[in-house]
Amino acid sequence: MTQCAPFGVAPLAIRWICDPMIAVDSSVIVELLANSEHADASEAALRDALARGPVVVCDVVVTEICSSLCDGDQAMQALEDMGVAYSAVEQKSALRAGEMQRRYRARGGTRQRTVQDFIVGAHALLQCNALITRDASFFRDYFKGLKVIVPTAA
Repeated sequence: MTQCAPFGVAPLAIRWICDPMIAVDSSVIVELLANSEHADASEAALRDALARGPVVVCDVVVTEICSSLCDGDQAMQALEDMGVAYSAVEQKSALRAGEMQRRYRARGGTRQRTVQDFIVGAHALLQCNALITRDASFFRDYFKGLKVIVPTAA
């Protein structure tokens, strides 16, 4: 396993020098915290990712977890207990998210997407090496080259 070291630590944000760093979408974390029917598959995917390197969530995912299940302190504690770190969205990812949402609107998407979906995808593509999510088709369509990991039952 690759050894990782933090650098450039900013308040509430840790960046790591290593390969691979895997992002997690809020749907996977919510499944775990809510102990949904897919919780076992989500837990297995998360454990596998943690065995390979750091696993992170971006600003949007923290917001969605907090709004779905618990207050901010509980959300951050739950992530910490899982071994998941926080990784702030960088400017390059925010810009890519806006470009992809503009492309989505120009294509006349069949379902309404919010900018949050595009931020999660751009963060995973530009700042990480993969994304654990339940929404594989969307992320594969708009974020070419992003490795998408879909939790599956064993």
